[in-house]
Amino acid sequence: MPRRMIRDIIAGHGPVTASQAMSVREASRLMAQRRIGALLVVEGQRIAGIFTERDALNKVLAGGLDPDKTTLGQVMVANPDTIRADKPLAYALHMMAEGGYRHVPVVDDAGAPVGMVSARDALGQDMVDLEREMQHLKELEASIGY
Repeated sequence: MPRRMIRDIIAGHGPVTASQAMSVREASRLMAQRRIGALLVVEGQRIAGIFTERDALNKVLAGGLDPDKTTLGQVMVANPDTIRADKPLAYALHMMAEGGYRHVPVVDDAGAPVGMVSARDALGQDMVDLEREMQHLKELEASIGY
């Protein structure tokens, strides 16, 4: 198995960010639109936290909170572990396994966010190709009325 580096995985994919003041509903819409499972919550050029699908489900929906009135700052995971882009993906996967999470923010030497890696990145190009093919089939079925 080749030694995949984080810098190669995040190349061409800047971080998707939000502020602590953004509502959970707005964040959820952004995540759905971008087809991602987590957002970096930033203040200035620093990561304040991370908001994930799990946070929306476990803290907001299961907790009975109003997604229009609840802000990311109220339900995000503050000060998440981070990794630099010069590390192998295996290192990030180890962090995820040890920490019990699925996303790791990637930062530069100054601590500014440059991307995000997820457990899904370990699936590689085969998964990406399969997802594209399934989306194409779904579009074909819709166009012929299935």
